[in-house]
Amino acid sequence: MKNIILKLCVVATSLQLAGCFDDTSDIKDYMEQVKAKTTRHIDPMPEVKPFHHVAYAASDLRSPFVLPKAEVIQQKMQQMSGCLSPDVSRRKQPLEKYALSDLTMRGTLGDEGALWALVEASDLTLHRVSIGNYLGLYNGRITDVNTKSVKIIELSPDGAGCWVEREAELKIVKSESNK
Repeated sequence: MKNIILKLCVVATSLQLAGCFDDTSDIKDYMEQVKAKTTRHIDPMPEVKPFHHVAYAASDLRSPFVLPKAEVIQQKMQQMSGCLSPDVSRRKQPLEKYALSDLTMRGTLGDEGALWALVEASDLTLHRVSIGNYLGLYNGRITDVNTKSVKIIELSPDGAGCWVEREAELKIVKSESNK
């Protein structure tokens, strides 16, 4: 058995060596053609432009990575006596980060005398709101909810340090199939 394997190895090796020969003239011809076609000129390195250091001069300004503080003007507006002003100590509700134009009334829910409006925000989240909830950027407080609309009273600054009430309304949006 070992003798047969040894003979097979000798035959395979001799066949492989028979495929090798010393004639490399075609490879030498190809190398000469490539050498003749290539250029020996190398482009010079591009000129290095000098680097001018600019010192960081915004170290005394507010960092863009820190939340801004309440503006002094807004605090001054709150201190004016005898004027209508929003309650700054009140905790903000989720829909107060959206403008009224980014809110859409989608429907209502009712339960034994209580009626809630379903309001969709621009990020496609749906919220249930009722009278007394706040929404919008201008401290909008909901005063009435019915099946057709939500009535809101907003506080907007008048520019003289006081705030003015203005009425706004979110109307229900009709679906494409109901038109």
